[in-house]
Amino acid sequence: MLEHLRSIPASLNSRSAGDSTSFNVSPSHDDHALWMQKMDITPFDFSYLSSLLGQAYKDWTSQLHTPLDRAFTVYSVWNTEGECVGQDPGQEFDPAINVRLLALECAEKKSTLSRSGTSIQGDYLLIAEPLFSRTNRDLFAVFIALVFETSLSETSEAVVRSEALHYRTCFYRRFEYIFMTDLLHAHEQTAREEHRRSILFQIVQRMHDKMDVGAILDEVFVSMDYLYPSANIMLYMSQDQRNFNPRIKPLLVQERGEDICVRSFMEGKLIVSRSEGMERRIIEVGLPLKGKQGIYGVFHIEMNEELIEDSDLQLIAMMADTAGTAFENAKLHEQSHMLIQELRVINDLTQRLNKSLQLMEIYQFSGQELKHTFQADFCCILRLNDSTNRFEVMSTNVKEISHKTYPVDSGIAGYMYQTEEPLIISDYTQFDKVTSSFMELTGAMSLIAAPIRVDGQVKSAILLAHEREHFFSYDNYRLLQMLSIHLGLAITNATLHAEVRRLANLDMLTGLYVRHYLDNIIHERQAHDYCGSLVVVDIDQFKQVNDTFGHQTGDQVLKQVSDIVTSSVRPEDICARWGGEELAIYMPQIGIHQALAYAELIRTRVEAETRPSVTVSSGIAEWNWMDERVSVESLFYRADMALYSAKNGGRNRIVIEEQEATR
Repeated sequence: MLEHLRSIPASLNSRSAGDSTSFNVSPSHDDHALWMQKMDITPFDFSYLSSLLGQAYKDWTSQLHTPLDRAFTVYSVWNTEGECVGQDPGQEFDPAINVRLLALECAEKKSTLSRSGTSIQGDYLLIAEPLFSRTNRDLFAVFIALVFETSLSETSEAVVRSEALHYRTCFYRRFEYIFMTDLLHAHEQTAREEHRRSILFQIVQRMHDKMDVGAILDEVFVSMDYLYPSANIMLYMSQDQRNFNPRIKPLLVQERGEDICVRSFMEGKLIVSRSEGMERRIIEVGLPLKGKQGIYGVFHIEMNEELIEDSDLQLIAMMADTAGTAFENAKLHEQSHMLIQELRVINDLTQRLNKSLQLMEIYQFSGQELKHTFQADFCCILRLNDSTNRFEVMSTNVKEISHKTYPVDSGIAGYMYQTEEPLIISDYTQFDKVTSSFMELTGAMSLIAAPIRVDGQVKSAILLAHEREHFFSYDNYRLLQMLSIHLGLAITNATLHAEVRRLANLDMLTGLYVRHYLDNIIHERQAHDYCGSLVVVDIDQFKQVNDTFGHQTGDQVLKQVSDIVTSSVRPEDICARWGGEELAIYMPQIGIHQALAYAELIRTRVEAETRPSVTVSSGIAEWNWMDERVSVESLFYRADMALYSAKNGGRNRIVIEEQEATR
């Protein structure tokens, strides 16, 4: 489009005050023609007319039917600056004939001028005819004819004047054509802009009606595809965002270097790059997806440069701004909803964990709840055994590793034990810190894991895995860390409760169980076993030991006898302090004669190993499922009666209920 047309509206405005003609004219053809005839140029337009004058000269030349012989006539058109803007191709003026000087003189005097003379080509007549505008008669060009071999008559001047008027008509026809073309283009541009604004309004409305992050991004792609179907559009996200749209990918800044997407993301603005393709020019656009709080990603658009204008880039930028705001609002809504959900999950899990003080029950329940909460495919919770310094699997849905133990310096749990930090793995094939049998057995690709601390030290570990890559988000990672804290508190409470219960069931001096604990164990065993034996051990003359050596030595003797008793029986046997210097041993699933052998071992060891040396007497009783009456009281009564017989029979001996056994 010609530059001079930019000044045409100013020309129209300058005439609108004095003209009654306006754009609200009758739509008849004559009125349109009249309106067009009143369109004119002004001196403000003269500096832009060179191209238009040249085009008009070509139009005039194609229609030329002059009575003057063209072989002896050279025409040209000059602008007000003395520049030739229209001339027959291949024609050159004799330097001796100063055509430019005549054109400038004609423009200055604004009247027809003629000069005659002789050149190497012969006699000539040089005629300059001024060209004026329609309305204000402003001189805008000079039409010149150089005629040779002529009678130099007035006929030549009349013909030149006629051709000048013909050229002026061609000029205004070309002017009207370009003006109408520009007017139609402006109308089309306005209609296109109105259509774009309407589309943008609809897009904005649809985006802000949605509060789902994925739906907003999908809406952007649908709208862009509708407006620019030939464009190749991708979105590179800087944050982890679960979306299954194949055109949404992570923005890996370190891997991309300084490409247009990274530059657009870092600078936070639209960046346009143009390049040559195989058969077309390509325009590449990097456009940030940003809100008030930050930049979330970059749109990458590639398309044919011929199919996009600056107004299209503005529309795309407005769409991206709208999408960024809507995305941020939806993200905030999603985060607030997620926070509420997280608080609810934490509250529910904490309440249910606090209801149980059984350690195994807590591990089993936590494994099930965590797997469900994070929609994981696999879960594993391990506990560090301080005595073996190995991690034990306490809860898992992977049968291959159930009840297994692992060294403290191996696997994911060992890695967290060393770093004391949680872990997130998006692609296990790219993780090179340690190998994990849990991940390899399950074939999982994604993992989140967190250590569980008890008294500030890592005592357990949670592992959650999924078969798909990039499954867990950083919100999941953060939530697991919070839940691991609550789980650690629950484990601490259960451990302390178990320790309190253990201490409540232990005699502080001997380290043996107390009598009521032994009563409960025997009662439970009698409900499930088919037999069992009870051995009651009493230290002979224990009062004399206290009187002779003092109570502190008496306590040491009692501790020595207790240690001999626990080291002489089986691990499953229950040893307790029955009262005072009397001890009791319950031996499940063995008969009275087997119990006698253990009692004899205890008797001989006590006599040989205690310092000061003491002896013990024992009474033994048994029960089995065929007895008419099976009870704890009956068993203790019969064992006590046997002990009474042993004491009365001379001490340092063992008696089987109502039967005496010699040493």
